[in-house]
Amino acid sequence: MGIIYQRRAVSETAPAKTLHPYNPTTLYNIDMKVFVGLSGGVDSSIAALLLKEQGYDVTGVYMKNWTKSLPGLDNPWKADFEDAKQVAKQLGIPFKIYDFEKDYFDKVVRYMIDGFKAGFTPNPDIMCNQEIKFKLLLEQALEDGADFIATGHYANTKGGHLYMAKDLNKDQTYFLYSVDSEALKKTIFPLGELTKPEVRKIAEKAKLTTATKKESMGICFVGKVRIKDFLSQYVKKQPGDIVDQHGKVIGQHEGAIYYTIGQRHGLDVGGGLPYYVTGKDMDKNEVYVTTDISDKKLWSKKIKLTNLHWIDPTPNYQPPTTNLHVRTRHRSTLIPVRNLEKAKNGQWFVELDTDVLAVTPGQSTVFYSGQECLGGGIVAQMFKFSTPTILT
Repeated sequence: MGIIYQRRAVSETAPAKTLHPYNPTTLYNIDMKVFVGLSGGVDSSIAALLLKEQGYDVTGVYMKNWTKSLPGLDNPWKADFEDAKQVAKQLGIPFKIYDFEKDYFDKVVRYMIDGFKAGFTPNPDIMCNQEIKFKLLLEQALEDGADFIATGHYANTKGGHLYMAKDLNKDQTYFLYSVDSEALKKTIFPLGELTKPEVRKIAEKAKLTTATKKESMGICFVGKVRIKDFLSQYVKKQPGDIVDQHGKVIGQHEGAIYYTIGQRHGLDVGGGLPYYVTGKDMDKNEVYVTTDISDKKLWSKKIKLTNLHWIDPTPNYQPPTTNLHVRTRHRSTLIPVRNLEKAKNGQWFVELDTDVLAVTPGQSTVFYSGQECLGGGIVAQMFKFSTPTILT
């Protein structure tokens, strides 16, 4: 298979100019302006390098989304900004900074805080992609004269469709399922046909300052910080009871908001056997746990989804004809879908071929057919869950 990002981005009438430096069988052309989101990491650095070497008119853009430091943790944005600027200088490309900090707080941070307050476990990375990277960045870049945007995501796109990356261990389509098809038509993923070791090797050969930089971890743009520590800046601690499967109070927690279905760490209760969170009652401020991994409250074959987004706006995905599978968390096993049913109020019911452990309300279930990512939705309820609140 050729390089998907190259084939999609090239116009039908533009003449081929030369050979791709890392794939001699692939032709590419020039005269297209691409704004690359430079995060200060090695992946986005190589995305910019590859596009420049292909002859594109490349501009690097750093998105300033979050500058607030938390107690005991300095925000990494200044160092990331300097790394991004240095890479742009090394590559000899123009460099811009887009200030999206207010939008990031309103659209991503508030979404996360409100979700946790309601008893769910939202995914800020997915919302950041949906609202910031592939909406605000795209809109601003096009306004500034870009033909396309590009990022260092491990994914592929063609004709407004989304496909898995070559490096399945790094594939990020799970986090991109809510991006619109029209946005994907204006997006290039230069790393889609590369593995992470290959990216590192290219960076070292080019002697980029980010070649050996470690991957960023934690909340998108915020840094390596525990969710509990982050939420504690906005939500007061509310101690409550931890209740086991027999109805016995076995300990105290600092707030039900901090716990998620399937969690087994951070409970601070004794007893020898590990405890798993099976549910929580936000009104009573109680967290429910079990020592039985086979507890029915942790497993189910049917999931209720809301806010379902299909990348193709006119889908016809009825199993088994579409070979439909779902992924309930990043890098989890793809599970065959037995039945998909649209319900009232825009909600959907997904019946699976096998039981799934700890699908968590607020997280996303993402649909695939072969290598293509079709879309997904937010888990509203996993049947047999003890979670009292349902998303509407």
